[in-house]
Amino acid sequence: MAGIDEAGRGSLAGPVLAAIVVLHPERPVEGLRDSKKLAPGRRKQLFEEIRSKATFCAIGQATAAEIDELNIHHATLLAMRRAWSEVPFEVGHVLVDGLHCPELAAPCTAIVRGDLSVPVISAASILAKVARDEAMLAYHGQCSHYGFDRNKGYPTAQHIAALHEHGPSDLHRRSFRPVREVMRGQAGV
Repeated sequence: MAGIDEAGRGSLAGPVLAAIVVLHPERPVEGLRDSKKLAPGRRKQLFEEIRSKATFCAIGQATAAEIDELNIHHATLLAMRRAWSEVPFEVGHVLVDGLHCPELAAPCTAIVRGDLSVPVISAASILAKVARDEAMLAYHGQCSHYGFDRNKGYPTAQHIAALHEHGPSDLHRRSFRPVREVMRGQAGV
């Protein structure tokens, strides 16, 4: 059984990432829960433990440009399919956090708030969140005025103020309303 979850759906910038995890039954990972319920340091510890103990794990992503082209829902499913495409063996069943399953070559069940109650989905949640946070930290080095090291691209007051002052970067999702409004304001519309 595999679990899939995503990170970054509500962000104004950067990719959406999805992780797939197959936990090893003889190497349990204690303390799995929704990544948002864990302190950053604990998330990072669990990230390393999951990677070392899991039978398999992989990350897929969809870029900001793909999000703008497809919409966030379809881009998230794309990121999930990209993670799935890395699996080198047959999986009997896939559990996905949320309302919708991507098209996969295995039976799939969507579980609303599955990251709270299903350990394999919680593990995927942690992998996706830590990997995305690390990507946003790297992007911070390219354009520090947006504060990606603190907001990870999410719509904080500081991020919105930086958008108004500097305009959107190549990492911003132009189809998201706050970014669209800034662009409209800059164009004088």
